[in-house]
Amino acid sequence: MRIYRNIFDNIISLENLFSAWDEFKKGKWARPDVEVFERDLEPNLFTLHRELRNGTYRHGPYTGFFITDPKRRHVHKATVRDRVLHHAVFSVLNPIFEPTFIQNSFSCRIGKGNHKGVDVVSSMLRKESGNDRVACYVLKCDIWKFFDSIDHEVLISILSKRIQDEKTLQLLKELIKSYEMGAECERE
Repeated sequence: MRIYRNIFDNIISLENLFSAWDEFKKGKWARPDVEVFERDLEPNLFTLHRELRNGTYRHGPYTGFFITDPKRRHVHKATVRDRVLHHAVFSVLNPIFEPTFIQNSFSCRIGKGNHKGVDVVSSMLRKESGNDRVACYVLKCDIWKFFDSIDHEVLISILSKRIQDEKTLQLLKELIKSYEMGAECERE
């Protein structure tokens, strides 16, 4: 297993932060919070970079709201600045962890998604049913509040096996610990 050290500077580089901004704003350019951030884009990203470099960055609060897609879900949204940082972290960590994921996991992965997942399930059903000659069954389920139940210490332990860069681990802890059930993000 490859160990990664000295990746913090890649995460917080201005080039990565500006690239993260470009990736983040796709499809969101007309949202009011995104417009406000973009008005002072350079000062906002330079300040974020400086806070990350100096170790003074703190993740902001989450805003809670409900969506229906098709069932009602309570969603927690970070500030634009924090979501840009999430993209910057993802751009560096995804190539490290993507190869370790199981092949048939499709959610939130580049080059995967719902349509590819449906194609794979269809193929599996054809194979298992002998082209509809034998009945077979599929269990569709959703784990209630799955992300809320993730043990942060276990997640940090898993990350620290591959990432052995203290500044990166401190940043990851800040991001992970920023979401606590029952904290400000639960108030509306």
